[in-house]
Amino acid sequence: MRMYDLIYKKKYGGKLSKEEIDFIVQGYTKGEIPDYQMSAFLMAVCLKGMDMEETTNLTISMRDSGETLDLSKIHGIKVDKHSTGGVGDKTSMCLSAMVAACGVPVAKMSGRGLGHTGGTIDKLESIKGFSTSISGEQFFENVNNIKMAIMGQTADLAPADKKIYALRDVTATVDCIPLIASSIMSKKLASGADAIVLDVKMGSGAFMKTLDDAVALADAMVKIGTMAGKHTSAVITNMDQPLGLAVGNSLEVIEAIDLLKGKGPKDLLEDCISLGTLMLVGGGVTDNLDEAEKMLLKTIEDGSGLKKFAEFVEAQGGSPEFIYDTDKFEKARYIDPIPAPKSGYVSRIQTDEIGMCSLILGGGRETKESVIDLSVGLILNKKLGDEVKEGEPLAYIHSNDKAKTAQAIERFLNAYTISESFEGKVKTTFARVTSDGTVYF
Repeated sequence: MRMYDLIYKKKYGGKLSKEEIDFIVQGYTKGEIPDYQMSAFLMAVCLKGMDMEETTNLTISMRDSGETLDLSKIHGIKVDKHSTGGVGDKTSMCLSAMVAACGVPVAKMSGRGLGHTGGTIDKLESIKGFSTSISGEQFFENVNNIKMAIMGQTADLAPADKKIYALRDVTATVDCIPLIASSIMSKKLASGADAIVLDVKMGSGAFMKTLDDAVALADAMVKIGTMAGKHTSAVITNMDQPLGLAVGNSLEVIEAIDLLKGKGPKDLLEDCISLGTLMLVGGGVTDNLDEAEKMLLKTIEDGSGLKKFAEFVEAQGGSPEFIYDTDKFEKARYIDPIPAPKSGYVSRIQTDEIGMCSLILGGGRETKESVIDLSVGLILNKKLGDEVKEGEPLAYIHSNDKAKTAQAIERFLNAYTISESFEGKVKTTFARVTSDGTVYF
């Protein structure tokens, strides 16, 4: 086999066999295929596409480029959830506790963030003593004992994806559904869960800007998971505004805890319910979505979700006192309102710009070496469709540096559009995608 011939074949729309795809992925991972040939191949895929069989074979080959987790020591059907990423997305923390409280094992691997805020790992580290650097045996034991554990993602998981993505990032080959789907699913399949639920974000703060593109990506990932023998489903959720009200690390943890106490924002709860019902169905505790919703809501009403989260935190070295008393979290030195420049209705939010405000304050990483300030961020006071009076706070900014505060406020005001009226309807979820098809809400 020659890489030249495979590039030529895909350039003219030919279908690649499993053996040919393995040759490309494994050869590139080992350094036997140079960057310039892999770049040409990726561009050919962007222009000519891949069918589902090719995309699945690409995913499996990337999965098999490194280690795969064996979760057989964990009892029951293991369920994992993955989000394509968004501003204010703290769902994993509260949702995992709710699902675990319903008896479904959640064995989750998460990464650190590179961008506007930290990843789930960074956010959880704002809890005193909490650590995701636990052994595999401790991970298995925690899931068996309390049905929930979150640990840092190993560098040996799907190394082909890391190497290929770095190349895609500099060759304008990121925006291609077969490549996006295989990138995400290779890591999810390597993580070893039996059932996978995907939160596919859509809107100004997401990679997929339109509903059609988001559904196409979700459908591809669900088909890959299904063809790989995993119970896979997805929900398309709104990222035309931040999820919830908090943007920042410790601020988002506090909001996730508030949700478990029954005080969380409506859109975050709806996101948790739409994803959690599929997780309970995938976990085999019920085959009825309405019953699954009642089970999840009960974990908030009876406090079992909050208790589960505290157990999880304590099992990984953290102080459960932070869960029951969020005043213990480190606070930013300055909290300043961002006054509305005029009266009207919030008609548009450029969500990715709100994320950049958090980054300016120090709440995210511009490089892998950046040190995150876990206490900074924003608490939104007005969201899409809300009426606002001139001078009324649009948000409160939490900062430890007044110069950064001024920069973030200027950027924030440019991200908000205030109009005389708002006729639109704000939705949290748009569609559910399963192996049986797509249901639009």
